Amino acid sequence: MANNAHGYPGPSTPRAEGDLTRPALSGSARIVTQLRRAILDGGYGFRERVPSERELATEYGAARGTVRTALKQLEDMNLVIRRPGSGTFVRYRGHADEEDIAEQTSPLELIEVRLSVEPSVARLAVLHANAQDMERMGEALLRVEACRGDPDAFSRADETFHLALAESTRNPLMVWLYRHINDVRGHAQWSVRKDKILTSERIAEYNKQHRALFAAIESRDTQGAVSIMTEHLEKARGDLLGTG
Repeated sequence: MANNAHGYPGPSTPRAEGDLTRPALSGSARIVTQLRRAILDGGYGFRERVPSERELATEYGAARGTVRTALKQLEDMNLVIRRPGSGTFVRYRGHADEEDIAEQTSPLELIEVRLSVEPSVARLAVLHANAQDMERMGEALLRVEACRGDPDAFSRADETFHLALAESTRNPLMVWLYRHINDVRGHAQWSVRKDKILTSERIAEYNKQHRALFAAIESRDTQGAVSIMTEHLEKARGDLLGTG
């Protein structure tokens, strides 16, 4: 049996010997299974146009309505996007690299991820930070507090302070994760809004929260540290939404 143009078996590929107990897929399920496999394996690349409904109907010996149902299911899986008049295109990127992730992530999505992660950072910092961690965190706090009216300097110092918090968790995976969060924070999408958001008044408010967070960690106040971190990020989210 010949393979199709992308090297994937066509619809009449026989089942392997010993697999006779597994029922053969039919109709749209068969088309979904084989196209999904082709997309995930890279047989169809990102933004590549997949064959038309007519071509797929011929290839699979199926009605065009069956093909249309299969493509709708693949669209529901976020593997393809259908554009009327143009065709169906692959939207699956595979494993995106860091630049792809930074490009795809909006400032609001970044804040949402931080809200999911950083309260746990605060909790773990209370549990695991030692004297050396507190000293490093205190130095980072002094630097961020010194950036009263400079959005660029504040942003860099703020990244350092929050990374110091992550490092104080003594959890290498958390540190790795937060370094990647900082990579996204440094993307141009944030830089565009930074000057609007980081006014002198807001910087002062953020630094009050930084100081309160440091104090809560130093006094081993888990509930206080988590609450302050959540409030800090909720404020950042509200300020971001307020800039339009």
